[in-house]
Amino acid sequence: MKLTSVTLQPEIAAERFVLRPLRKSDAGLTALYMGDARVARGTRAIPHPLPPGTVEALIDRAQAAERTEDVWALDGAAHGMTEVLGLVTLARMDRQQSEIGYWVAPGFWNTGIASEAVRALIAANPHGAAQIFAEVFQDNPGSARVLTNCGFDYLGDAEAFSVARGATVPTWTYALRTGG
Repeated sequence: MKLTSVTLQPEIAAERFVLRPLRKSDAGLTALYMGDARVARGTRAIPHPLPPGTVEALIDRAQAAERTEDVWALDGAAHGMTEVLGLVTLARMDRQQSEIGYWVAPGFWNTGIASEAVRALIAANPHGAAQIFAEVFQDNPGSARVLTNCGFDYLGDAEAFSVARGATVPTWTYALRTGG
């Protein structure tokens, strides 16, 4: 794990890519993928259609010193893939807890990329969290498998609002004790 000076956020090596802080040059690919309705509908916060400036604002927030959420690009360039395969986030909560979120570009679905990113982030545990939470929409069993394959335990059902869907969507909630 290497700390970068720009964002004071660790760079984390995975087998097929590196989790690294977002940079301005990520805007194009990130906008392309976030603008895909399939990606947006799998998240709470990505609107669809994607308004101009959304990705640039995300990058600015991700680089802010006072942020409460760290955002990493899954950068596969060193392994012959694209510089942005998806994003993974880790939001700080109270009581040594964090919440993980992730999305992967549709061209990389069902390749193990999301599981690899989640495993790498858990192993690095950059927030020193004792417990990490996650939620997925119930109509996205692939994301639920990522969490259970990475050791998360199912906690229960809930609901969350999806901006892209303009509706409240049933979710499954998961937790992982890290010993952080």
